[in-house]
Amino acid sequence: MKTFLMLTTATLSLTLAVHAESATVLFADKFEEELADGWTWLREDRDDWRIADGALEIRARPGDAQTVRNALLRPLPETDGEGFAVEATITFTAPLTQQFEQAGITWYADGAPVFKLVHELIDNDYFIIPGRIPTEKKTVRLRLEVRDAAYVAKFREEGEEAYRVAAEGELSFGAKNQISLQTYHGPADADHWMRFTDFQILALPAAP
Repeated sequence: MKTFLMLTTATLSLTLAVHAESATVLFADKFEEELADGWTWLREDRDDWRIADGALEIRARPGDAQTVRNALLRPLPETDGEGFAVEATITFTAPLTQQFEQAGITWYADGAPVFKLVHELIDNDYFIIPGRIPTEKKTVRLRLEVRDAAYVAKFREEGEEAYRVAAEGELSFGAKNQISLQTYHGPADADHWMRFTDFQILALPAAP
C-alpha cells in the first residue's frame, strides 16, 4: 500500500508538472520600475497611477465601464486558433466603501467593454463578478480562460492553490480585441489604490 501511495503521488506530481510546462507564457509584466511595451492608456490621468514595489497601482475614481479613467489596455495575442488565459492578482489596499467599487480584468471588442472579471463591493460585501461568488480576502488572483468564443472565469483567494470557477459563457469578439486592467466606482474624497501584480497571458494546451 505504501508503494502504491508513493507511485500515485509521483504520478500526480508529474502530471501537474507537465500541465504547468504546457502553459506557455505569451506575455508577462511584473510591473518593475516601468510598464512593459505594448500597453496603452484609456483616459489616462498620470497622477492616479504609479509603479510601486513590484505592482501597478491605480487609484479608484468615480465612473463606470463607459467612463473609466486609467484603463490600461493591450491587444490580445495571436494563438493560431488555440486558447489562452489572462491572469492578474488584485489587492485592495484599503477597505472599499462605494457600492460597486471594483478592480479587475475587462475585455474590449472594437473599443467597447463587453465583459468583466472583477473583485467588487456589493451591499457591503465582496464578490467575484460574474457569478457573484462571495470572498473574504482583500487579495485574489483572477484567471480568464478563452477558447474560441467560450470563456471560463476563475479565481482563487490569497492562500488558495486551486482556482475556482466563477462563471462560464461566450464572449463577443470584434475586429480589434483587447484586455484591460482597471478600477472604477471609487470615492471622490478618498485615496483607494488598487494593486495589480504578476500579469500574464498564457497559451492554453488544446482541450481534451
